[in-house]
Amino acid sequence: MTNSSLPQADSTLKPPVAERRSHRFSHHGVELDDPYHWLRDPDYPKVESSEILNHLKAENAYFEAHMAPHQPLVDALFTEIKGRQPVTEQSVPYPRGPHQYQWRYTEGAEYRSWYRAPLATPDAWQLMLDENELAKGLEFFKLGGMALSPNARYLSWSSDTDGSERFTLRIRDLDTGQDLPLSIESSYGSPVWAADNKHLFYTLVNEQWRPDKVMRHELGTDSSADVLVYQEQDEGFRVGLDQSQSDDYLMIVTGDHVTSDIKLLRSDTPKGPLVDMAPRQAGHEYSVDHREGYFYILTNDTHKNFRLVRTPEQTPGVKHWQPIIEASNEQYLTGHLAFRDHLVLTSRINGLDTIQLLQGEDHKITTLSFPEATYSVGLGSNAEYVSNKIRLGYESMVTPGTVYDYHIDTKRLELLKVQEIPSGYDADQLDTERLLVTARDGVQVPVSIVYPKNFPRDGSGKLYLYGYGAYGYAIEPGFSTSRLSLLDRGFAFAIAHIRGGDDLGYHWYEQGKLDKRTNTFNDFVDVAGHLIDAGYSRAGNIAIAGGSAGGELMGAVVNQAPKLWGAVAAHVPFVDVLCTMLDASLPLTAGEWPEWGNPITDAQAFDYIRSYSPIDQLKAGDYPPMLVTAGLNDPRVTYWEPAKYVAKLRYLKQDNNCLLLKTNMGAGHGGKSGRFDSITETAEEYAFILRCLGL
Repeated sequence: MTNSSLPQADSTLKPPVAERRSHRFSHHGVELDDPYHWLRDPDYPKVESSEILNHLKAENAYFEAHMAPHQPLVDALFTEIKGRQPVTEQSVPYPRGPHQYQWRYTEGAEYRSWYRAPLATPDAWQLMLDENELAKGLEFFKLGGMALSPNARYLSWSSDTDGSERFTLRIRDLDTGQDLPLSIESSYGSPVWAADNKHLFYTLVNEQWRPDKVMRHELGTDSSADVLVYQEQDEGFRVGLDQSQSDDYLMIVTGDHVTSDIKLLRSDTPKGPLVDMAPRQAGHEYSVDHREGYFYILTNDTHKNFRLVRTPEQTPGVKHWQPIIEASNEQYLTGHLAFRDHLVLTSRINGLDTIQLLQGEDHKITTLSFPEATYSVGLGSNAEYVSNKIRLGYESMVTPGTVYDYHIDTKRLELLKVQEIPSGYDADQLDTERLLVTARDGVQVPVSIVYPKNFPRDGSGKLYLYGYGAYGYAIEPGFSTSRLSLLDRGFAFAIAHIRGGDDLGYHWYEQGKLDKRTNTFNDFVDVAGHLIDAGYSRAGNIAIAGGSAGGELMGAVVNQAPKLWGAVAAHVPFVDVLCTMLDASLPLTAGEWPEWGNPITDAQAFDYIRSYSPIDQLKAGDYPPMLVTAGLNDPRVTYWEPAKYVAKLRYLKQDNNCLLLKTNMGAGHGGKSGRFDSITETAEEYAFILRCLGL
């Protein structure tokens, strides 16, 4: 199988060849050899081996040489996509206490600036934090968690400057505009202030990049005096912080992918005791909010789709939980927010996002309605505990991002903002639909698809098929300005809502994990087969893409059905599943066992993971054109996974199709930072796909 539409930059260009060095090890009586193990720097997370760095740089040079003839197309795509971004942009202000808050992009800015203004003088905006100033001279910048003290004087904020997701925490005095002489390394997540405006709670990560500690800092003291409030001993659990909508409670939230454990602390007693919401029980997931003397809890204790209960705050124990909405097979409860006078519930019914308002002591339900048959909707910035409005974010495959306020008293939606597309956009030129595809085991898999009105249905069309399918993350049928560059060139764009996500409920997630993981890959291939049979495209005319666990999906479906795909983009792909799950020293491995299985202790899990792990199932043969990306500082999918995968694939592939590896040497899991810098990578991917499909 040969695709010459993305030719080599010149006839002498040869791909880097990684040396094969035997590295043998055995588990459960099976001997394995990992000949590219040497690509993992033994000093990771430091990567200073000149041999490894030189190999990655050689791969980058090969990528650049391959793409050089197509730079005009990359530039054109970049200009198109950038042209759909407003030169300046600002969020809809939201109130909290005596101020309203807003972020802005100024002209040409890569990053946001954060402002506030007194409600009494709404035009007197004060700059709180300018990400552009903080990012000056840096290859990478990401703002982490931000939290305002209750008196609105102090802003705690954190930043990551290399993509490693190890954040440095600071505190800014908004009265002076200056940061306090405090710098706390290896923070993670959003901090939370106590009600006294003096104590700040934050999390720390350990050497394995697992957030396992909650610390308490007192203003005016050195960070060396900070007090350990909680430390998680289970290596599979990660710790985070949250705060009730009422601000009355701080919550220490620990858990893995299947179990929750929440400890409560009164915000007005920062040195008080922690109270357990419920005993830790494997498989019990729940979330908590608080209003007017009650805790409101979403829990899966009786049904995997969750139910809503409440209990007086004096008696948080499970035996006191009182049902409000019982669990059902039809409605999958996904979240809740407790205001003083009402409760908001988010859920999915038949895979469609639903927003419900619960009012009165009898919790009378009002279900909000929206103008389209299929869409994505969720809660926006709702910072006030007392409010007669609910801020919502709404979009669909053809409707740009839209901000609404739902007015509870009048039951109406107020339109506040529609995503601006300066270069123009006409939704009437597109059609969208939701299909159901019968997978090989008889299960109906939803597909969301959008395409130009003149899209052919004779199999000649080009199709971009996206999937993820892991961790119970649903891929919403949302809007993308970047996607328009493909639609404008005649593509159809489809999202396969495959098992492993929770698109259709918690059972949908369970049917794509552990010993059912291969359902995810089969679903994706079966969706592609159906779209071919229905005339949307043909084998070889389909581009596919996915990242992280979706990159694992890419590797698996390439192994299963290589002839279907005309181009593959695998971003930071989790392709070395077996070796990673066998290595408990890596940042995420222990916490991932509930998702993938523990091949160290479980021989069946070992055999099953090995049977689908993309790098382990590579064989000599023909493969489609592939673009693989990595981040040198990525703590989630370490750089050596895609590097090893590409090295092995190069060794085995028998075709002349291009195989490219691009490693971001100064970034992590999410690629480049900055709203325009990140567009470059999208433009490169699209150019790769267009050339591979002969456009």
